[in-house]
Amino acid sequence: MSCPLCSLSGVSYDEMSFHISTAHPENRGRAQELHCVSTSSSTPSSCSSAGTSSACIRDLSASSKRETASHSSAENCGPTKTNMSLRRSPPTPLMVELKQRRDVIPPSVRTTPVSGDSPSGTMASVTVVNSLALTERCHRTAKKLVGRSIDDDDDDKDKGAFTSEPHKVKQKRLSSSGAENQFPCPMCEVVCSNSFILQQHVELHMQEQNTAEGAKSYECPMCSVVFTDSFLLQEHVELHLDYGAATSCAGSSDSDLRLAKELQQKEEWRRREQEAKQEAVEFKKLQRQFGLDGSGGYRRQVERSMDKAVSRGLMTPAEFHSKMADMMESLASGSDDGKTRTQGMLEALSEYYQKQTRDCVHVWLSSETDHYCSSEGDKGWGCGYRNFQMLLSSIHQIDTFSQCLKERVIPSIPKVQCMIEEAWKEGLDPQGACHFNQRLQGTRAWIGATEIYALLISLGIRARIIDFHQPTGPGDTHPRLFEWVKQYFSQSLGSHRLPSRVIRTPQPPLYLQHKGHSRSIVGVEQKKNGSLCLLLLDPSCSSGDARKLFHQDGIKVALRHMRYFPSNLKHKQYQVVAIDGILSPEEKQICALNSRTLRAERVP
Repeated sequence: MSCPLCSLSGVSYDEMSFHISTAHPENRGRAQELHCVSTSSSTPSSCSSAGTSSACIRDLSASSKRETASHSSAENCGPTKTNMSLRRSPPTPLMVELKQRRDVIPPSVRTTPVSGDSPSGTMASVTVVNSLALTERCHRTAKKLVGRSIDDDDDDKDKGAFTSEPHKVKQKRLSSSGAENQFPCPMCEVVCSNSFILQQHVELHMQEQNTAEGAKSYECPMCSVVFTDSFLLQEHVELHLDYGAATSCAGSSDSDLRLAKELQQKEEWRRREQEAKQEAVEFKKLQRQFGLDGSGGYRRQVERSMDKAVSRGLMTPAEFHSKMADMMESLASGSDDGKTRTQGMLEALSEYYQKQTRDCVHVWLSSETDHYCSSEGDKGWGCGYRNFQMLLSSIHQIDTFSQCLKERVIPSIPKVQCMIEEAWKEGLDPQGACHFNQRLQGTRAWIGATEIYALLISLGIRARIIDFHQPTGPGDTHPRLFEWVKQYFSQSLGSHRLPSRVIRTPQPPLYLQHKGHSRSIVGVEQKKNGSLCLLLLDPSCSSGDARKLFHQDGIKVALRHMRYFPSNLKHKQYQVVAIDGILSPEEKQICALNSRTLRAERVP
């Protein structure tokens, strides 16, 4: 049989009905009318040919062989009547295969409901394919796979029925009774008797392959579950990462959590260990910087300095032993050897300002004070001790303090360290004592304003600490400090007296402390424009530079080391220790109790 609407031919009635219902649903009624006319006008021989065209057999099992035998016996019975060809025959394997694959269709597909009046049975919905596009696509596929040209006029080809030869060929066949035109499928064992049938069959293979290639699977990287959607896989993996979200992932999440905690604890322990090591290194640096590293004190530093001088040839062995003997004698007596002392500094300043007063209106000077500079034994750390020696040298020359000082000697640096330790034992400044671990002798420890205060209180001298804790002028300057110093030195003058240009006050010098260094304030200048200038004695200034003050040609060089304007003092904080009279035994005891928590007078 041949399709009245297209070039399909060589198929049975049932196959033709299935083809019309699927490929030409919109012209189904017209096709049935044309088909009935052609059937009624056909000859018995044509009817017999139509009957034989309903055989399509697969050579896969014994049942197919019996089906082939039954159809062969039907051919031997002779011609059949026309109305017998209208009966429904069992579905052929090609029909079954096409029906099974009808859901796998190319993109040019639409689904429409069809009534169930066709001879092949009632269907709820069928898949309709654009026949022109499908025919053209099948032609191209057949040309590529079969390698044979396809004639545009398919009606002239053989319209034979399908037969099977299972005993000769081990392939599945869709062959004609004549078996002169056979088209084997290059992708399976099926043999077709018509090129168009082969085209439809190969198209099914291509659709199946495209469907298999288009299907993607997403496997979970944490378990064996496979998903067809990436979004579902993402949600599944998030359940893995969320502790306690799924029962199947609970054990893994617990182990991951324990591992994370262990790693965090190890990292924390490693960080603390590293911080402890770094803190120990920094602490050792601070100990070495402030002379608390146990490397020895004044005596040990003098010995190392002289050893280096001998090894470099700067000192003979005889000089070495002579200086060692002098040092041991000084340490034994507890008094300073006076080799770094320069006397008469304030007298020389007074004479200079009386002669050279062009730009100065007033100059206030403290009582006579000796200058003590650093030596080889305390270089780099002894400024606080040297400033105390300067302060003590001035107190010795003031009659008011003579009753509280039994000995009028300047103690050596090791002796000053011993005096501070004794003050701690009296209960003065317990916090400072704890800071130095109750020990200063044999160390190169720095001292500051609180140690000088405790030492003065232990000697029965009233003192106070004034803290200039922040700058009070532009450019981080401290004009309030300069004003306070001027007021300190001018407070001994009565209001009825007009100050002269040079005023020698009975006030002792002031101890000035800032970060890393200390100096002694012995006077203050007031310029014609009202600006102030402090006069300082610095322990870091050598005895040679200090003695230039006594020479006419070197006095300006010496003053350059002594004058300090507000622009020269820009440290963040300054502390001043001022002497303010003598303490009674009761007042001394009260000061010792109050020193448990030292409080400075803050300005501003």
